[in-house]
Amino acid sequence: MSATSTAVRSRRRMSRTDLAQARAGYGFLLPFLVVFGLVMLAPVIYAVVLSLFQNRLIGGMVFVGADNFVGVLTDPQFLSGLGRVLLFLVVQVPIMLGLALFAALAIDSARLHGASFFRLAIFLPYAVPGVVAVLMWGFIYGDRFGLVGNLNRLVGSDVLAPLSADWLLLSIGNIVTWQFIGYNMLIFFAALKAIPHELYEAAEIDGAGQLRIVTSIKIPSIRGAVVIASIFSIIGSFQLFNEPNILKTIVPNLIPTYYTPNMYAYNLAFLGQQPNYAATVALIMGVVTAVIAYAVQLRGSRKDA
Repeated sequence: MSATSTAVRSRRRMSRTDLAQARAGYGFLLPFLVVFGLVMLAPVIYAVVLSLFQNRLIGGMVFVGADNFVGVLTDPQFLSGLGRVLLFLVVQVPIMLGLALFAALAIDSARLHGASFFRLAIFLPYAVPGVVAVLMWGFIYGDRFGLVGNLNRLVGSDVLAPLSADWLLLSIGNIVTWQFIGYNMLIFFAALKAIPHELYEAAEIDGAGQLRIVTSIKIPSIRGAVVIASIFSIIGSFQLFNEPNILKTIVPNLIPTYYTPNMYAYNLAFLGQQPNYAATVALIMGVVTAVIAYAVQLRGSRKDA
């Protein structure tokens, strides 16, 4: 009996210790949970609530259920903007990541003279504020006052027209690519530096050349970094807003208020006085972005990918 009671008291002391540790852990976690709830969960919940109502002239705020979602999914302006950013994603993201990967491999090869200079030069555009970058490129694109206009006058023909309807999306893609090549290059370069040198030594012993080392060791080893950069780039593509919104002041007739879904939601909320519809657009875009990003993550995490 004495041994049994001692064991019971020991278990009670252990349970009290575990409980105290758990309380301490939750105490440290509580500030984060509060901030996370206020900053992340509360806005999402509020947006969901807004999307379920409509503010009508007669009747005021009325519960409409899924009517806003049906309206957005059949809205030609929203579908036009969504198609535009999907095209932007399919074309711009592979080009940007490909250039960033090429730059990272070149700098990591140790055969590039002035590698530190090139690394800083490629990253420098990312340090330029986004608004400043768009204004700068907008000036370059100008057909009357910018570099493009001067070149066209030099050759005596409108050879370049980056702010025309056919080239506008490509021009925006050029700005985004210029800004974010350095950011993605650093992600790839850091991943390359984490590869064990023993792999390179073994490959050289086996007689592998530089191209074989790149294709068989370097690129497969940084697949995780490529997936992360791809997900960030996908999210950024769906969030496209600054570039077209600022260029709209230069070519207002070519960039409508629904040029991208983010622009559409912004203009609906702050200019059109339709916060409920804007919240619905934002929620749908959040779901689309999450689904595509998750699909890319699943594909990238497959061992046979």
